[in-house]
Amino acid sequence: MRVLVTGGAGFIGSHFSKMALRGELGDISFVRIIDKFTYSGLRSNLESIQGLKNFELFEGDISNPDDVRKSCEGIDAVINFAAESHVDRSISNAAEFIRTNVDGVRVLLERCRELNIRLVQVSTDEVYGSISEGSWTETFPLEPNSPYSASKAAGDLLARSFNRTFGTDVVITRCSNNYGPSQFPEKVIPLFITNLLQGLNVPLYGNGKNIRDWLHVTDHCRAIELALTKGKSGEIYNVGGGRELTNIELTDTILGELGFNREKIQYVDDRKGHDLRYSVDWEKARRELGYEPQVKFETGISETVTWYRQNKSWWEPLKKL
Repeated sequence: MRVLVTGGAGFIGSHFSKMALRGELGDISFVRIIDKFTYSGLRSNLESIQGLKNFELFEGDISNPDDVRKSCEGIDAVINFAAESHVDRSISNAAEFIRTNVDGVRVLLERCRELNIRLVQVSTDEVYGSISEGSWTETFPLEPNSPYSASKAAGDLLARSFNRTFGTDVVITRCSNNYGPSQFPEKVIPLFITNLLQGLNVPLYGNGKNIRDWLHVTDHCRAIELALTKGKSGEIYNVGGGRELTNIELTDTILGELGFNREKIQYVDDRKGHDLRYSVDWEKARRELGYEPQVKFETGISETVTWYRQNKSWWEPLKKL
C-alpha cells in the first residue's frame, strides 16, 4: 500500500512514517509525506528515512488544493496527521487552527473523493469536551471547549458529512494524550523534562488536578494502521492508552525520574477553559480492530526521559521558538 502522510514531519506523523518504513505497520510499502514545515514540523525528525527508495518528501500545505493534488498522485490512502494542535496557541490566535484543521480537511476530502481512496482523519479526545466520571464512547456528543478542539471537531464533522453525502471512504480516530521521544517541547511532558534538564522549574496549571489518559506514540501509530486497514468506512474509533493520571501525579513521576521533588513545581494561573478530565472508552477499537496498547506507562515515560537526556542538541534550539 502506498500512503500519503500529511504532517509527516511532526511528532506523531514522523513516528508513523518511520515505523511504516521499518515494516512495523502492516503492508505499507511506500510513504510520501506532505508537510508545511511550520515551527513543529522538523526535517530532523526524518533524517533516518531520507534517501530511502520507498520514501518521498513533499513540502506543501494541505489547505492548498494544488499541493494536495500533486502529493496524492499514485497514492492508495491518506492519513491526516496535519494539524495545529497546541491549545495555548489556539487561545492566542485561532485563525491558523481553522485554516488547517477545518479547511485543510475539506481540501483533503475533496481530493480523496475524486480519487476514491480512503482518508484516515486523526483526531483527538478533546472534541468531546470534559467528563467528570466514566468514559466517552464514540456516540457521545461533541462539546469542545477550546478553539483547538472546536477546529478538530469541525474537521471530524466535515469528514463524516463527506462519507454520508458522497460516500467518501473516511475513518475517524480520536486519541488520548500522546507522549514519547521527539515530541515538540511546548507539550507538557517534554516541557517539564527539558525544563528540569535545564535547571528550571516546571509550570503546573491551577491545582494540578486535571486528569488525562496517556498513550504512547507507537501504540497510537499501531492503532492508526489498524484503522486504515480494518476500520469500517464512516466509523469512528477511540484510541486510549489506559493510564489516567492527574497532572500532579504526572509531574511527580517526571520529577522522580530526574531526581527532583516538588520544590521544582511553580504553580501558575490555570489555562482559560481548561478541561478537567478526558477519558475515552476504546472497547470498539479493541473489538473491531484488535487494538491493544503495548507500552506500559512506566516503561514509556522512563524511555522518554532518557531520550531527552541524550538528545539535547535536538530540543535545545526548539525551546527558543
